[in-house]
Amino acid sequence: MIDYDKWQEIFTSIMRHKVRTILTALGVFWGIFMLVILLGAGKGLENGVEYEFQDDAINSLWIRRGFTSMDYQGLPEGRRIEFTNEDYDLLADADPGVEHLTGRFYLSGDQLLVYKDKELSFPVRGVHPGHQFVENTIMLRGRYINQRDLDEFRKVVVLGKVARESIFGAENPIGKEVKIGGAVYTVVGEYFDKGNPDEMRVVYLPITTVQKVYAGTETVHQLMVTTGDMPLPDMQRLETEIRRMLAGRHQFAMEDRRAVWISNLAEEYQEFQGLFLAINLFVWFVGLGSIVAGVIGVSNIMLIVVKDRTREIGVRKALGATPTSIVRMILQEAIFITSLAGYAGLAAGVGVLAVLGQMEVQYFRHPQINIWVGLGATAVLILAGALAGWLPARQAASIHPVEAMKAD
Repeated sequence: MIDYDKWQEIFTSIMRHKVRTILTALGVFWGIFMLVILLGAGKGLENGVEYEFQDDAINSLWIRRGFTSMDYQGLPEGRRIEFTNEDYDLLADADPGVEHLTGRFYLSGDQLLVYKDKELSFPVRGVHPGHQFVENTIMLRGRYINQRDLDEFRKVVVLGKVARESIFGAENPIGKEVKIGGAVYTVVGEYFDKGNPDEMRVVYLPITTVQKVYAGTETVHQLMVTTGDMPLPDMQRLETEIRRMLAGRHQFAMEDRRAVWISNLAEEYQEFQGLFLAINLFVWFVGLGSIVAGVIGVSNIMLIVVKDRTREIGVRKALGATPTSIVRMILQEAIFITSLAGYAGLAAGVGVLAVLGQMEVQYFRHPQINIWVGLGATAVLILAGALAGWLPARQAASIHPVEAMKAD
């Protein structure tokens, strides 16, 4: 049964101290609101970084050419390191931990791709079959480049989804012929990439064909490997071994990091995971601090309420009100204020996150909060509000009726 008289008393008390009640409720509201926003923003950053890592295999090493930065065995610094097919073969035969291996050859600038009356420019790369696994490429139609394409210098092309839509529209591109740089290629596949949509503008050709048709050399601009389920310490040892092999072949010092740049994506991913753990701990620290401040505000306002209602409480006790009923009256008011402000803060925070979720920003995607975490935090806040009202309630229950009625 609803005790309408008691609720009327609570609302009367709240209206009698409107400013203080509003400020107290605002403290509770702001505590939950900030906790939700901070947790949601932290999750949005984490989702953004996770999304960027989806673009490539996390268990991969990316090896780039550089310039020597120190003398080595009589050779001067400033030498350009050039990779060739021999470097690819060296890594292919080097370590059983290498799962997939690919080289890249970049054609300078965008290349004109011609189909019927359409002429559009796209970036073109020559790659090995292992590139599909390094880039986490998803085939939508047809196939990827294979070893036979490389061995026979075939003129075949794999188009990204964006490139295919721009050139072919709704038409099935498989088996169609296009011109790239004046040479005719047959489309054998269409792929999808989870990362930046610009990645789906890239056109892939067999690296041996690109080397023969456009360069006349065996140059490789970049090398990448994946390592299966190899743990990070083993990947770091493999990274050192690859550097040792390339240093021996190209004659540069092992400690010369600028000669060959090696990016360990698993290492970078783990560093980001550690960063987000620290961010989450900081968010909880700040958010809980705000909540505690709100709870202290509730306790203070209840103390003021008890002091202002001392005479009233004395009259109630003189008329037979039990200490338990007095405690329940004070606690009910504290819980009501805390609950209302807490759930309002939760709703406002979730609403702001929904608006932020519509924004398309790199490294920030789908800011959200586990609703159970939000409800749990609010429930804890309500419990804390009850505890905050307990001391004032006990103080009210201990008031002697005669002394209370004499109070000013």
